[in-house]
Amino acid sequence: MGWKKNKIQRKPIGFIGLLFISINIYSDFVLESINNHKQKFEDVAMEIWDYAELGYQENRSADLLAQSLQDEGFSIKKNLAGIPTAFIAEFENGGPIIGILGEFDALPGLAQSNSPFKEVVNNDTGAGHACGHHLFGAASAWAAVTIKDWLIKNNIKGTIRFYGTPAEEGGSGKVYMVREGLFDDVDIVLHWHPDDSNSANSRTSNANKSAKFTFNGISAHAAGSPEQGRSALDGVEAMNHMVNMMREHIPQESRIHYVITKGGLAPNVVPDVAEVYYYVRHPKMSVVEELFKRVTKAASGAAVGTDTSMSYEVMHGNFSLLPNDTIQKIVHKNLDKMGGISYNKKENDFAKEIYKTFFQPDNEIGTQEYVRPFKTSHGYGSTDVGDVSWNVPTAGLRTATWVPGTASHSWQAVASGGTSIGIKGAELAAIVLAKSAIEIFDSPSIVETAKKEHLERVGKNFEYIPLLGDRKPPLDYRKIN
Repeated sequence: MGWKKNKIQRKPIGFIGLLFISINIYSDFVLESINNHKQKFEDVAMEIWDYAELGYQENRSADLLAQSLQDEGFSIKKNLAGIPTAFIAEFENGGPIIGILGEFDALPGLAQSNSPFKEVVNNDTGAGHACGHHLFGAASAWAAVTIKDWLIKNNIKGTIRFYGTPAEEGGSGKVYMVREGLFDDVDIVLHWHPDDSNSANSRTSNANKSAKFTFNGISAHAAGSPEQGRSALDGVEAMNHMVNMMREHIPQESRIHYVITKGGLAPNVVPDVAEVYYYVRHPKMSVVEELFKRVTKAASGAAVGTDTSMSYEVMHGNFSLLPNDTIQKIVHKNLDKMGGISYNKKENDFAKEIYKTFFQPDNEIGTQEYVRPFKTSHGYGSTDVGDVSWNVPTAGLRTATWVPGTASHSWQAVASGGTSIGIKGAELAAIVLAKSAIEIFDSPSIVETAKKEHLERVGKNFEYIPLLGDRKPPLDYRKIN
């Protein structure tokens, strides 16, 4: 096997012993089913890796995943929430509904190469799978098929639903699906994500909101008639300066970052159009909204000071992740029983080479063999899984699909994800997702307990209002990046 199993201490026969035997029976079934579908979903993962399609443009990736599930007896609904690449694949058999999330979008500006040395490999999309979403989508589908097999074999009432969720990277695809009500009837949602280590923590994240600020000025010859011009780029730079001063006076958990997406084309032409793209993050959605308002004030002031005009468009917004310990502990238990990832000689040689390219690695080679202890943690990134988690009890895990020390959104993540190292992590994720879902189907009271905890966390008066408002999906990814 590709993972390193932890030892399981056997208990005396009795009620607990019978439960242990029962768990092992479906555990054996899961491993057998996973193995039966192994080649198919390895191929799916690597085809999506080759496609490397940007958010909202993942036509081939979405079609491949949908077809692979349709071939296994799932019914398919496409073009959901106004997004051509959003789909649901469902095996309906009554009972509780468990949803499994599957992402498949790539990131712009990253070459597709599985070399341990940085290479520039051009492709049609100009993108790369630097967050491992090719593995995410394939492994989640792999798990869904295994769960379906178990439901049929054991004649268990239960419905498994795979959500094909596009444009996680800056597009908030899931938010539009949540807003459309596509999660309203789901009882539990499970997900996972590629990483450089194995964990299933009770994890929170930052909420975020983004926007593109466009300044409009007047073109003129920068030397011959500068008095005739009003620089839109001056507006952008003035805004950035004010926001950077603002950083001194915001909560320390906040994150604000930006990139100038348009700044002019020639120094001797006063730019009449300039644009800057901002992200604002904080653990609390209400603070994100407050900080965002202050950023827009800085933009308005910059426009006044440079005699330009300014407009902005909200691009996306995500809620923070809301933990659910009831199901999160089940996921962690199943991950811990499986253990981490072991490398063969070829994989170890690859790992040693790519490790040399890291700047300040947090983890060392060998740590992928273990599972981190269960704990409460916070990640400073953001994900549209957050919006799902505020509407449905949600839990997930992370597995070592990358060499320890790899930073996400890097060329090294692309490289590891295109090798057997990535596949091993995806297989481990598929097994844990399948085992966790089956355990929930086998004990329906878990759903009730998870829903009770969810209600306690969100509060009785919670009303879901998306941070991105009522905007339509930005289907042209060039508007996002």
